[in-house]
Amino acid sequence: MGTKISEVMSQRPRAVTAQTSVREAARLMDEEDVGSLPVVDDGERLIGIVTDRDVAVRVVGRGLDADATPVVEVATRDVAALTPDHDLDDALRLMAREQVRRVPIVVRENQLVGMLAQADVANAGKDKATGELVEAISQAPGGPRVAGSDPNATPQARQAEPPAREEQAAEPPSRP
Repeated sequence: MGTKISEVMSQRPRAVTAQTSVREAARLMDEEDVGSLPVVDDGERLIGIVTDRDVAVRVVGRGLDADATPVVEVATRDVAALTPDHDLDDALRLMAREQVRRVPIVVRENQLVGMLAQADVANAGKDKATGELVEAISQAPGGPRVAGSDPNATPQARQAEPPAREEQAAEPPSRP
């Protein structure tokens, strides 16, 4: 029998309600040093999750007013969650499949009781398989896609030159 999520999850996570402003949610993320906050209704029932990426892309990127925009307008509503009784292996598979670093933990009718973060998984499992799965969660697609660049342009990257060493700069000794 594997490690249960209840053994490693963060209990009583900070959460926001649907009507919390995006600015307040971002302030709380900073205060709690987290990249996401669960969104709950008035009775602690999970209804979504707002991430730092949601703030950057859906608020800043669209020019919305962070003070006037409630998190419910930008939060992800279709959230994969697990229960405290699931095995850590279940969480690893879910995180890799969904490409997420944090999973809400719920009981009964989606009542939020915890959060499981990639760091929790890494700290709990020190074996090679855990490391490989944690790496798979963070696997990025290949290569940068630079905004405003011409896709047909020839790359003009410049390689840094190694610093000149004194003996390289000196003239070679002359031979008789």
